[in-house]
Amino acid sequence: MVDRKNNNRYAALIEKIFFDHWTDGLSEFEFDRDELETAAPALGFKSVKNIGDVPYSFRYRRQLPERILMTQPNGLEWVIVGAGRAKYRFKLVKSTRIIPREGLVQIGIPDATPEIIRTYTLDDEQALLAIVRYNRLIDIFLSLTTYSLQNHLRTTVQGIGQIEIDELYVGIDKTGCHYVIPVQAKAGKDQIGIVQTQQDIVFANQKFPGMRCRAVSAQFMTGGVIALFELTVQDDEIRIVQERHYKLVPSDQLDRSAIIQYQD
Repeated sequence: MVDRKNNNRYAALIEKIFFDHWTDGLSEFEFDRDELETAAPALGFKSVKNIGDVPYSFRYRRQLPERILMTQPNGLEWVIVGAGRAKYRFKLVKSTRIIPREGLVQIGIPDATPEIIRTYTLDDEQALLAIVRYNRLIDIFLSLTTYSLQNHLRTTVQGIGQIEIDELYVGIDKTGCHYVIPVQAKAGKDQIGIVQTQQDIVFANQKFPGMRCRAVSAQFMTGGVIALFELTVQDDEIRIVQERHYKLVPSDQLDRSAIIQYQD
């Protein structure tokens, strides 16, 4: 059930913070968590229980209030990025939406997901991560041997602050090169954005400097198809390195003629 009271308070708080700092022509500015605490009584209500969830929700889950969106120049959008412990930065970046391409071939994969996992997964994101893991889709997509190291990893990144990575893999290729693979899962109407991709890559480079980073995003499509993207960030823009669409099917329903045609 949607908490309308909290939603309204979150919007009021982030809007006040924005307009306390923003002036026409400004492309970025910082604020800290204490400002959110003092903003609540100034708006006439008590502070929300988890004040850190206010910027978190607008970084990953919710659209910014309409008054803030109206200040965006054409082709640019406001994002909130971490700027250190309990510090955040509003920043204008090039507007980019990563969505699955229509018409891309759907690669049939024998479905290896245990039925009990499908029965008891608690949400779409958890289900997506489990399906990707049990069907070794990261291995198939990247042509690596990979292993899930940890999921829902909460950690701190220098210069950014606290982040959460949906799932972290490590891998190895045929030459012995080691890889660190942060994976973000997007379900429902959630879209891939620059904030999570950028912080995942920064985390990997800081924590695993001797390994090559390959950032991946997984997204449910209609009909049970899973889109996988390998992503990078160039000049503050998110870029697609490669994209594949996989459809999990019972082994007896695989298109035998297509099996021998799946070639790069």
